[in-house]
Amino acid sequence: METQKENTTALTRPFIDPNVTQAACNGAIHAVKDALYVLNGKWKLPLIVSLMDGPKRFNEIQRALGEITPKILSKELRELELNEFVLRKVFSTVPVTVTYELTPYSGSLSKVLEELRNWGTEHRERIVTSRRQSISVEK
Repeated sequence: METQKENTTALTRPFIDPNVTQAACNGAIHAVKDALYVLNGKWKLPLIVSLMDGPKRFNEIQRALGEITPKILSKELRELELNEFVLRKVFSTVPVTVTYELTPYSGSLSKVLEELRNWGTEHRERIVTSRRQSISVEK
């Protein structure tokens, strides 16, 4: 049976691995920094998720995301297009129709997005439970 002390240590130091070298750690740091450089900000991943059900026009994306301004959405779409996650299609209709859709390369984020969604759900439940417990203790 796990003791309270062992349980606390596991929660406070879950990533320590004596078999990981400094070189491997530095390599991991660089890889994570590269990923965060491409996916930085609060809108890129939600924007990608908003396009998972198919192509959308600019205003549809803006409505799906909620509080994003047109200027920021335009910037985020441009950056995602430069990094080959989003494809911008222009149709010669009157008026011109522009849609945005995910590229096949954006599928490389599917595991990351699934894990973030799972972690986000668990974290929200943890915080809500913790707050409920602290409220009941105060009463």
